Amino acid sequence: MRDTLVNEADTLPNVAIVGRPNVGKSALFNRLVGRKIAIVHDQPGITRDRLPAKCTRGERPFILWDTGGIFGAGESELTQQVQHAAENALRESDLLLFVVDAKGGLSPLDEELARLLRKSQKPVVLVINKIDTEKHDPLAAEFDSLGFDKVISVSAEHDRGISELLDAIELQLPSPAKIEHPTPVRHSLGEGGSNVEDPIAVAVAIVGRPNAGKSSLINSIVRGERAIVSELPGTTRDAIDVIYKRDDQQFVFIDTAGIRRRGKVSSSAEVFSVMRAERSIRRADVCILVIDLTTGVTAQDKRIAGLIQKARKAAIIVLNKWDLAKPRRREKESAKDLIEETLSRIFFLKYAPVLITSASTGENVDRLFAKIHRVQRAARKRIGTGVFNRLLRQAFEANPPPLVKGRRLKLLYATQPKNGDLLGRRSLGEGGHSAEGSLGRRSLFNQARSNLAPPEFVLFVNDPQLMTEAYRRYLEARIREAEPYPGLPIILTLRARARER
Repeated sequence: MRDTLVNEADTLPNVAIVGRPNVGKSALFNRLVGRKIAIVHDQPGITRDRLPAKCTRGERPFILWDTGGIFGAGESELTQQVQHAAENALRESDLLLFVVDAKGGLSPLDEELARLLRKSQKPVVLVINKIDTEKHDPLAAEFDSLGFDKVISVSAEHDRGISELLDAIELQLPSPAKIEHPTPVRHSLGEGGSNVEDPIAVAVAIVGRPNAGKSSLINSIVRGERAIVSELPGTTRDAIDVIYKRDDQQFVFIDTAGIRRRGKVSSSAEVFSVMRAERSIRRADVCILVIDLTTGVTAQDKRIAGLIQKARKAAIIVLNKWDLAKPRRREKESAKDLIEETLSRIFFLKYAPVLITSASTGENVDRLFAKIHRVQRAARKRIGTGVFNRLLRQAFEANPPPLVKGRRLKLLYATQPKNGDLLGRRSLGEGGHSAEGSLGRRSLFNQARSNLAPPEFVLFVNDPQLMTEAYRRYLEARIREAEPYPGLPIILTLRARARER
């Protein structure tokens, strides 16, 4: 079985943004790609993972990489890994954008980094950031001592000098024939998707509490160190996408920030991360809820499961860190008990397949793809109109709907449209807003959504307001007896019968 990473960096040049912490690298990254992907914050060391996106603002597109601050401040446990990721971006790039802070002035770290960049023998454009107005122009002179030929003054925040920078980048890019990328590159699609047109990619959001093993799971899947893994909770702050191909099926794994309880979020940067994780759930085709077996199911795990349910997304539950929780005896029985206990705690996702894994050792990780394929097959299942109407009528006869203000729900007719027919009109709640419309821009996954769309059944009734939540759950349970639809929520859409004029 051959697994390959799919990336446009095989044909497009790579440009890395490097610099010490808090000089405005992420702000420049967002400005060049034309949308807010990287989290921008005054706290040094916010960017930890390598964050890439396709830049198409100039005549020639390229892959732009935002890196963590080299020699950066921050948790000591992370600093070495952040530097390692940034140095990888240096090595794999065709052009380096060395960002310095005009207002902060030239620092010893800038000089040390300049020496490192010269040793790389890669073309470098010195980008002097925070030249917000003409009166700041004299601040750039201090950086002449760094000795770089190509120097551009910009203000990433105010979009000043960006056109000149794009022109300079284009002049420094190698010709397509000279681009060599021996190391596979995983890249990010950012918040709102990508310019890459691939209608069959399946978006998989990896969600869970901090330190549950989400980044380790993705690294185990792609067998690389794409996302930074650390015992410090909250390591991943941006939602990072990894495009991966397996058996002719493309997947986009979205590594999200750990979602904490609102009161436990310790900084504004983490607030932004949680918001992005929640948006990642909405733009995913299937959500993988990662639960730490060493702590078991917590109230926060239930809350995250509730977000998946509210978004009406396909779901798979991964019980991670099996290597730490595995008993010496009765392993199979223990695993079965853990699955039953998990589904009893998260009863509203009882339809979700459960996989016990160890991301650190790789145990059972490959089985995740079998679970995803099982959900894909289930999404293609349909119940014939005649069979479905008989099923519902039997359910109504066996357990009639309750009276609501003296009236009872009556079923006139029911059908199951083809997956995708109602995709554009389906709402995340009761407001009728399209799930795609909430993103505000076109995603590369739109056409794949119909392949993993939850089964939707339309019931024509006398009055939709007579349906109670308990009776809705009862009907869903009866439908699952006929067709289990593993991993998929069942959507019942009620429509009132047309009134005669």
